[in-house]
Amino acid sequence: MASGIVFHTIAALVYLGMSTLLWGALQAGKPMDFLGRYTRWGVLVALLFQGIALNDKILAGGNLQLSWVLALSAAIWLGLIVFWLESLVVKIDGLQLILLPIAGVTCAFAAIFPTSHLITSATETALRGHLLLALGAYGLITIAAMQSLLMAALDHHLHHPRQAANQTASLRRALGRMLDAQPPLLVQERLLFRVIWIAFVALSLAVISGGLISLASTGRWLPFDHKTVFTILSWTTFGILLLGRHLRGWRGRIALRYTLVGFVFVVLSYTGSRFVIEVILGRT
Repeated sequence: MASGIVFHTIAALVYLGMSTLLWGALQAGKPMDFLGRYTRWGVLVALLFQGIALNDKILAGGNLQLSWVLALSAAIWLGLIVFWLESLVVKIDGLQLILLPIAGVTCAFAAIFPTSHLITSATETALRGHLLLALGAYGLITIAAMQSLLMAALDHHLHHPRQAANQTASLRRALGRMLDAQPPLLVQERLLFRVIWIAFVALSLAVISGGLISLASTGRWLPFDHKTVFTILSWTTFGILLLGRHLRGWRGRIALRYTLVGFVFVVLSYTGSRFVIEVILGRT
């Protein structure tokens, strides 16, 4: 069995194991802060195993290889690194209730679907730098999108307290307790825009480096294909959001909508197309 599969499996077990502990503590009414301090170190261990798996798969044999699931795993990995660093400064332990199960399922998929395709010119430093920037931007945007969905659910929960209080289904009660354990909306909003700013800078550098690579190899600044179109649409969406935030103080639902739209464009620019080609059409 390839080491990439082994380490992705270990990372999945660690993520899902910590998720089980956190949700069990939530059901028992225990505070997230106490357990969150211990699971934070567990996240670091899982990130280490996931990073080793990604290095083994993406840079296997000195070549550069990717697939839709590896791109998704790399996105989650990079995004969780930012979350882990933020958790050292801001009390956001409740976010682990959402992020860790998603990370665990993603690593499990990476172990189940290990097939990848070779990217040519993998030895070129410029291409490696462009890939790192693109995956970094994608990972941060993925985390921002997940946080936007969580903030939307928390906003609805806060504005409909009676509806939450009258819920009888055990699943709905659990979701209500999960939302109650989340950081305040203002704290999450500051974190969201911090992540979006970093993602926008990384995405801008990825577009510029991609254009330079294309110009050097084909004589054209940017090729007119679906990846370029959706990447530019995503860059424009986040640019408008940040400009609106600076000039008009955009926040709340407007920010959430722009974040999700930009995320959809990013997904369509790579992961969505690779998923259709590799999984549905069965081609590489």
